Amino acid sequence: MSLGTRARGFAELTRPGNAVAAGVLTFTGAFVAGASPSDALVVVAAMLATVFATGAGNAINDYFDRDIDRINRPDRPIPRGAVTATEAKWFSVALFGGAVVSAFVLPVVAIAIAVVNLVALLAYTEFFKGLPGVGNVVVAALTGSTFLFGGAAIGEPLGAVVLCVLAALATLTREIVKDVEDIGGDREEGLRTLPIVVGEKASLWLGAVVLVVAVAASAVPFVWGGFGLAYLGIVAPADAVMLAAAVRSFADPAAAQRRLKYGMFLAAFAFIVGRATAQTGGTI
Repeated sequence: MSLGTRARGFAELTRPGNAVAAGVLTFTGAFVAGASPSDALVVVAAMLATVFATGAGNAINDYFDRDIDRINRPDRPIPRGAVTATEAKWFSVALFGGAVVSAFVLPVVAIAIAVVNLVALLAYTEFFKGLPGVGNVVVAALTGSTFLFGGAAIGEPLGAVVLCVLAALATLTREIVKDVEDIGGDREEGLRTLPIVVGEKASLWLGAVVLVVAVAASAVPFVWGGFGLAYLGIVAPADAVMLAAAVRSFADPAAAQRRLKYGMFLAAFAFIVGRATAQTGGTI
């Protein structure tokens, strides 16, 4: 096997797109919470810690899920032989180390969030993933916490709390839809995911209800008067994309969960625009 093939395998373990996106979400949390240029060092450190931790979590997830992935995701690095399971495990440990080092310059509250998230990442696949709904909630909480982490890096852990709630709820819906998509391999492995326990249709309806709550949460910054029409003009299409994805999930879960992710990022961008226009004297 060529060096390039192996290097690509290690990179794929981290899901680089997801890892970098998580770092961007941390930046978004810091920005929405009121970061200024003087906060550059801690914001960059928080972003690096998030990227490292997300990559590590993805790698260790592939390590624990290697048997399931032979059914659901045979193209991933371990099933296709680009990386061995042992190599994936130690690569994850190294990435977790990078996250810990990056977090050293952060405030105590941010470090506490990072520690809780690291423990949750390690415990997720081994203990929580196969429990009906519990693994979904853990992943949702981890996603939402990236915004709290960004705010905590600048001393404002609750500065992006509405965005945290919106992201967590939307992620919970997406995780439920993904479980419906992966039901074949999960059932083969004996996991007790929500669709396996309560049924696919009931799970998708639950996901849709949760998403409606998330969409309602997205209106809070506008209703409270913090963000103005620029925010509303972007978050409304984002909400429409996510609601359409929830409807789509009943026919095509794979396409729906991808569209949910796009809607979530558009909603996060709406918060950036909302904060930027508020900071520059725009309508708030």
